[in-house]
Amino acid sequence: MVKTRAKPLEGGPILRAISLGAGIQSTTLALMAAHGLIDPMPDCAIFADTHAEPTEVYQHIEWLSSSNVLPFPVHVVDGGNLREDLIQGLDSPKSRRFASIPYFIRNADGSTGIGVRGCTLRYKIEPLMQAHRKLLGFAKGKNIRPDSVEVWIGISRDEMYRIKEAKARWQTNRFPLIEKRMTRQDCITWLRENDYPIPTRSACAFCPYHSDAEWKRIRRDDPAAWQNAVDLDRAIRERGNLGLHGTPYLHRSLKPLSEAELDGGMNDLFDNDCDGLCGV
Repeated sequence: MVKTRAKPLEGGPILRAISLGAGIQSTTLALMAAHGLIDPMPDCAIFADTHAEPTEVYQHIEWLSSSNVLPFPVHVVDGGNLREDLIQGLDSPKSRRFASIPYFIRNADGSTGIGVRGCTLRYKIEPLMQAHRKLLGFAKGKNIRPDSVEVWIGISRDEMYRIKEAKARWQTNRFPLIEKRMTRQDCITWLRENDYPIPTRSACAFCPYHSDAEWKRIRRDDPAAWQNAVDLDRAIRERGNLGLHGTPYLHRSLKPLSEAELDGGMNDLFDNDCDGLCGV
């Protein structure tokens, strides 16, 4: 386990933590660290659970957390149930747990737009920051010296546009895959060469940023997750209360998900991820 309030070596970080999305890149990052190919050895990996990931992601986290896979602990932190909070917000727009995701919107005048996305901050970044504080032994609101936590993020060389600065002065973001000039395909190759499973993309099953290929994969491989997404897509229009001036949809075609053509070749929109934590 991580030692709390440990004395940093030569002014270095007290805690080194992998932000584990459980997708291809962050999995590769964790396993390469376990092999000693990225150093120093991190203190832990942390997975922020939105309770909305595909079934395969939870199975993958269970495998990563099992004995003899990683030499450091995997902590699972809970920022709340995103889907339940979305439904609660539909029923009660003044709900304290109201959540926002980037719905695609058709406005009354025929124009289109996209809704505010607050899900990554609320259900990923903030729970991770709280976990860092807890592991350091600092309560919320207590001052932490700058650069106390080195956060390892699994962004690969082909996604350098997703690099962002850390949210707090006491955190420093590090991108080891970019240091090694590895692309997403390089990660897949490394996993295969080392006989590791290739994980699915880590993202909420109903995320509007999905490509058509990902929607089709969920429909084919995870019928329960697909039905939950279809039901949510219907609910955001039938129940209203989103405070929007137009009609929201989960699919970019601005059609009900159950009716959307999934052969349109639409790419994912994770390029727009403001903090580089979803999808890795």
